[in-house]
Amino acid sequence: MGEAERGESAPRRHIGFYCANGHVTRPAFSMEIEVPDLWDCPQCGLPAGQDEEHPPAAPRNEPYKTHLAYVRERRSDADGAAILDEALNRLRERRGE
Repeated sequence: MGEAERGESAPRRHIGFYCANGHVTRPAFSMEIEVPDLWDCPQCGLPAGQDEEHPPAAPRNEPYKTHLAYVRERRSDADGAAILDEALNRLRERRGE
């Protein structure tokens, strides 16, 4: 198939994106579209920017937190002790102690 069957291709421009690992990606964009600030590097997956001297830093991944870790963020040890005492008192009342 040639251009006669498909029509003329749209005018394009190649923009360079640089990741923190030194990879260069040059995707093609239409001349009419706004170029995004960041692009995912196809080699390592890090974000890539258009500034070769100062590529974007790798995102910081938070480690997995357990349910208990989230509870400890919201409540102090004193709050936890008060809730535990309240639950134990209810349990003792049910048992008739």
